[in-house]
Amino acid sequence: MQSSDPSVQPARGQEWSTGFFDCCSDVPNCCLTCWCPCITFGRIAEIVDRGSTTCQTSGALYAILAVLTGCACLYSYCYRSKMRKEYELKGNACEDCLAHCCCELCALTQQYRELQNRGFNMSIGWNANMEQMSHVVVVTRAPVVEVGMTRLM
Repeated sequence: MQSSDPSVQPARGQEWSTGFFDCCSDVPNCCLTCWCPCITFGRIAEIVDRGSTTCQTSGALYAILAVLTGCACLYSYCYRSKMRKEYELKGNACEDCLAHCCCELCALTQQYRELQNRGFNMSIGWNANMEQMSHVVVVTRAPVVEVGMTRLM
């Protein structure tokens, strides 16, 4: 039976490329996020915002919120929602908020891995990624023609 509440929607979209608790599948990022989540968040925010904010700006704002309020997760979950909508990933805003409030580090590392798996080099930023992607050359060639049937005598 379907819920009549329009805010309760079934999860639609594709699965995340890695699991929420697969933090240790990328040990360098796991360590970076554990010791300095503002860097991981800054890198995510720059890619999700398509370069309109820099890694440094987003990371600094995250760090300030973390130090002053202890609630940087309320800022970072918005980026999870933006990313989820952009790539049509399963979930909803409530799940995004819970993910960041309950396990901020797992949420950030999952987002980081998702962007990496989508072809972004997270350490070089949006502009350098776009430049690299513009240099990718697609080589096309003529199709291979199969030899037709021959008659043996």
